[in-house]
Amino acid sequence: MLNLLLFLILMVVCWPLALAGLLLYPFIWLILLPFRLVGIVVGGTFELIGALFMLPDRLLRSV
Repeated sequence: MLNLLLFLILMVVCWPLALAGLLLYPFIWLILLPFRLVGIVVGGTFELIGALFMLPDRLLRSV
């Protein structure tokens, strides 16, 4: 809702910039998509490494 309000304010203040942003948003999203996927993969890798380091502690706690 806040994004819509900000867009409408931008539309009143500077409508060419608002229309350019509206038209360019899908292309920017497509360009940033690989970086988002890399972030997900790196985060998952760090979670896996952390789980591997904590595995001996979890095994000893359960005994």
